[in-house]
Amino acid sequence: MKLIKYLSVAVVGGFLLGSCSKGGQPTSTNPGAYSSATGIEYGEDEEAFDVPEYAEFPQGPGLVFIEGGRTVLGSMEEDIAMTRDNVERTVTVASFYMDETEVANIHWLEYLHYLKKDSLPEVYQAALPDTTVWSRQLSFNDPYVTYYLRYPGFRFFPVVGVSWLQANDFTIWRTAKVNENFAKQETGGGRRGLFGRRGGNEEPAEGTAPTIESGLVLPNYRLPTEAEWEYAAQAMIGTQYTEDENQNNRRLYPWDGHQVRNPYGKEMGKFMANFKRGRGDYAGIAGSLNDGAMITDYIYSYPPNDFGLYNMAGNVNEWVQDIYRPLSYQDVEDLNPFRRDGYLDEAENYDSSEGFHSLVNDEVRVFKGGSWKDVAYWLSPGTRRFMAQDSSTATIGFRCAMINAGSNR
Repeated sequence: MKLIKYLSVAVVGGFLLGSCSKGGQPTSTNPGAYSSATGIEYGEDEEAFDVPEYAEFPQGPGLVFIEGGRTVLGSMEEDIAMTRDNVERTVTVASFYMDETEVANIHWLEYLHYLKKDSLPEVYQAALPDTTVWSRQLSFNDPYVTYYLRYPGFRFFPVVGVSWLQANDFTIWRTAKVNENFAKQETGGGRRGLFGRRGGNEEPAEGTAPTIESGLVLPNYRLPTEAEWEYAAQAMIGTQYTEDENQNNRRLYPWDGHQVRNPYGKEMGKFMANFKRGRGDYAGIAGSLNDGAMITDYIYSYPPNDFGLYNMAGNVNEWVQDIYRPLSYQDVEDLNPFRRDGYLDEAENYDSSEGFHSLVNDEVRVFKGGSWKDVAYWLSPGTRRFMAQDSSTATIGFRCAMINAGSNR
């Protein structure tokens, strides 16, 4: 009798399932009312398997979609440092999201505000940027020490003086804060609430949080991998003039051509990025400040690349997730390459314990992109440098990334 009962349910379930989808097949957003494996009704009672309603969730604040694909990573520039640490190779990078701009002072001040309100004093203290990175013994940069982070005029300039560790902590806080805000919006109505079952709109229990299975939480904000960062900076999508898969050129910079000046229109001759033009030349001459900035600049300055990302060359260097190894290009996978630790290239292989002949260890992280204080060589996406993860300078900031959840692209 039980078998007959379940067969009957399966038949009914199959009929209802077919009627729920235009193509007659279940999808993530329209799974139907009955399981296509067992015929059991989803969420028929408190003990049944429940399938929450699912629709595309809002894109995370500040993010731009980066369509992934095949590309050639590596340095196209002459290897003037003779490091040979980013030799060209073909890889595939999955689609992801990335901040349109560098994280700005106003974003960090918001972070400090909530830490001071919600966290222990030592947590707040640990998150304070090192504003003394502006201080130089033989240079009068003293005003930036006091004013760069907090003065309103610098609100939308990139935050600097933050270590890799501090930047990583910011991504964790941002994830929690964004999802907390979404939870408030969702439980206020609109899409049956965050935790309601298929038939209701119950309020979530106090202290609970939405689950991954609900589809109502954003994935984690995080630092981009080096491959993601380099891929996004190249923005080779702008070179696809036909629908075939051929790319007949590469980009030395995040824009077309081998020059650092805009070759088109009213902005012809203007620099495309904020960088150091030469010894002692940070901006040009009075009355014609060509790159417009002697230090950092407004995060929306200069034309965006073809993905819509601003300042992927110049302004500030940017931290990425990867630890540094000179031979990562030959060690990492060719699908979503990433180096998280010393696997296959242990720190013990580098002479850092005695005499400090090497700076390579498991606490150094890659940064990329060039800064206001760097010459044009470092603007090329394939160039790479590294620094201890607990160190900071006036030339390094960061931006966040996020996976493209629920997609095979």
